[in-house]
Amino acid sequence: MSHFQFVSKNEQDTKNFAKALASQLEKQDIIVLTGNLGSGKTKFTEGLLSYFGLENEISSPTFTIVNEYQKKEVNIYHFDVYRLEDSSEFYEIGGEEYFENGICLIEWGELIADALPKDYLHITFSRDNEDENIRFLNIDTNLKKCEDYFENIKY
Repeated sequence: MSHFQFVSKNEQDTKNFAKALASQLEKQDIIVLTGNLGSGKTKFTEGLLSYFGLENEISSPTFTIVNEYQKKEVNIYHFDVYRLEDSSEFYEIGGEEYFENGICLIEWGELIADALPKDYLHITFSRDNEDENIRFLNIDTNLKKCEDYFENIKY
């Protein structure tokens, strides 16, 4: 497992980082987003979806569990699993089937860790205590392509 950190100075930094990362993603890639409310998960999601031209279709999946976005080149599934009791509820909605059919972006994914495949990207968001605009994105991955990418990132 490799660890990287990205320091975002503002919302646009977070969006730019996510958009640049999106250019590296392909079907069956999974990104787990962890962090308190207001830590940057939504801005990250906006940036990632903007790469695919979906910035005007963004809505929170809080009440639907998953939002599906379809593009010619790839399907994108945006989950918010905060309200699930455990991973058994994730299996009940057929959650694991999404893993093979597109890019999965899973907010609060640590709650269903036992349902996740072994290879995924985990980003933990936190706020700076001294500057309200700064966010720390701590990235853990065992995906080789992502390791190479984060070592050479330019956005």
